[in-house]
Amino acid sequence: MKVTIADKLPDEAIQQLEELGLSVDNSAGLKETDLAKGLPESQILIVRSTVVNEACINNSPKLSLIIRAGAGVNNINIEAASGKGIYVANCPGKNAIAVAELTMGLILSIDRFIPDNVGDFKAGRWNKAAYSKADGLYGKTIGVIGLGMIGSEVVKRAKAFGLNVAAWSRSLTPAQAEEMKITYKESVADVAKSCDILTVHLAMNAETKGIISKEVLSHLKDGAMFINTSRAGVVDEEALYMELKSGRLKAGLDVFSDEPEFKEGEFDSRFRELENVYVTHHIGASTNQAQLAVANDAVDIVRGYIQEGKVRNWLNRCEHTESPWQLVVRHYDKPGVIANVMNELKEAHINAQELENVIFDRKLAACCTIQLDAEPSEKVLENIRTRQDEVITATLVPRG
Repeated sequence: MKVTIADKLPDEAIQQLEELGLSVDNSAGLKETDLAKGLPESQILIVRSTVVNEACINNSPKLSLIIRAGAGVNNINIEAASGKGIYVANCPGKNAIAVAELTMGLILSIDRFIPDNVGDFKAGRWNKAAYSKADGLYGKTIGVIGLGMIGSEVVKRAKAFGLNVAAWSRSLTPAQAEEMKITYKESVADVAKSCDILTVHLAMNAETKGIISKEVLSHLKDGAMFINTSRAGVVDEEALYMELKSGRLKAGLDVFSDEPEFKEGEFDSRFRELENVYVTHHIGASTNQAQLAVANDAVDIVRGYIQEGKVRNWLNRCEHTESPWQLVVRHYDKPGVIANVMNELKEAHINAQELENVIFDRKLAACCTIQLDAEPSEKVLENIRTRQDEVITATLVPRG
């Protein structure tokens, strides 16, 4: 089995994959256009930020598993992968501390003008008067949008700096907020109205796209900070740019919409002209600690797949089909039983959308549960039940 690695992983992870008996194509530095040509021999693809588009999926006939060595999977065409029966998995939470650390670093940098201090020093300029006007963080309020693993780590660090925390998260309840000793807010806008610093930690999806809207940004007080170490798409970037251009807000961004795909080279961005925004190079998860943890998790997913046939953190599994009927077949554990049952369904043009077969102790009998898209006739059920040397019982029940 062959695995292609499109982004840099630690040498330790490469070695672990090789020890699993895999043929490893370590091609760190591949671009979207390279992958789009297809991976004719690879069954597994591991990526970090490189885009896996529909062309890559269509041109990779043996591909069966794509792993995002990180949390967000907006760089993978999951719809195309699902259409080809390709597993998509991720490694959430392993870089949470690294992203939280960068979040706090951006906040401190903005408040204390750290990049400007360093830039002037390197240029031979001494400007203590200008850089002695920091407000300080203690006692201010930080608004946290999203309390997953990263957001929760940010809360811990914000408290250590003496910041008050106001938060909104889809799953956050007033009781949970009280337990965490933070202030519960009913909406993103309510958080923005109450904070000096607004930081967002949400995955990018249809529900979160543009959630930091023009209206939300307008609720921030003059001089407030906006921090984004999640995904560019969660914010209305045009509105953010206009707020920054006006000088009303300050920002620390690790992501932006026209971010270069390449790892090194010349680029341009409209944010370059603004003095009140600090942009890092999408490095939120890029610490040695985080990368090793993520890589080890990716290797563990591969291990489970090739040794047990199971994909941990499988993202594109259909949680529940609309099949209206369930057939429960208790049967003897011998070759061909399930195949014969399925053949009866096939002859009746009935699709089995989900199937689970479990084995009882002693390994003499088993129970197969099959979700069906149509009701089998009494004749089909009789054909299944009369296989007395194979089938113990066959029960049809409506679902829901």
